[in-house]
Amino acid sequence: MSTGQRNYLSLGARVGAAALPLIFFAGLAYAQVEGQPTPGGIGLPATVTEVGRETQTFYNALLLPIITFIALSVLGLLLYVCWRYNEQANPVPSKLTHHTGLEIVWTLIPILILVVISIPSFRILTHQVEIPESKITIKVTGNQWYWSYKYPEDQGGGFGFDQLMKPEAELKEGEPRLLAVDNEALVPVNEVVKLQITAADVIHSFVIPAFGVRMDAVPGRLNETWFKAEKEGVYYGQCSKICGKDHAFMPMAIRVVSREKYDEWLAEAKKKFAAAGSPARLAASE
Repeated sequence: MSTGQRNYLSLGARVGAAALPLIFFAGLAYAQVEGQPTPGGIGLPATVTEVGRETQTFYNALLLPIITFIALSVLGLLLYVCWRYNEQANPVPSKLTHHTGLEIVWTLIPILILVVISIPSFRILTHQVEIPESKITIKVTGNQWYWSYKYPEDQGGGFGFDQLMKPEAELKEGEPRLLAVDNEALVPVNEVVKLQITAADVIHSFVIPAFGVRMDAVPGRLNETWFKAEKEGVYYGQCSKICGKDHAFMPMAIRVVSREKYDEWLAEAKKKFAAAGSPARLAASE
């Protein structure tokens, strides 16, 4: 390798090392739209729950710096080896095959990194799985290819409905294509909502990124998760399991409103869906 080539290689390494952190962290400052994907957005979506913030902080403040450091370290090591140990600089190659100290180091360092990562990850996992006392429970059933919701009678409900994607021709102004639905599920703001999730046919996955919620819907099994939305608005998600030909057209939408509006909606929805014969298709186990 000539001197000119080495200079170009060194310059490229410096430019790459300076640009990578900017690329990685650009997403942190990019304004995200709450509740739905941002066109051209970089980074994690905006979140409106405590669990969502904890998860994003864990990723942005711990995982991303570790990943960036490892990537830059490996890149720097590869460039150094190419420059320092090429054939021109070392016509007689080394015959060294083992180095005890080096093998101990590259075994211990990954173990220590995993230990550092595991401590906050277990805390977040505990927060996700331990469901606090809730006043609202909603049963969600995944079907091919739509969602069914059931609100229990002892909480002012006693009705169920199906939620299907709106055709593009029926979209109103501001409603996102492939995400808007015909019947939005409503929940009150700043209250713990427990979701009981199952499926009637194949495995689906209920995901609302803004809530930090992701739970598989498995036939014959009732999984539980929870969220507490801190801001009113409409929050969209999509099934994240490849569940069949219309997998990409199986969104879900939850509207977060005040407690007063939620109580009003309960009364209206009870009449509306009772009159329609409560078309929700419930799991066979119920």
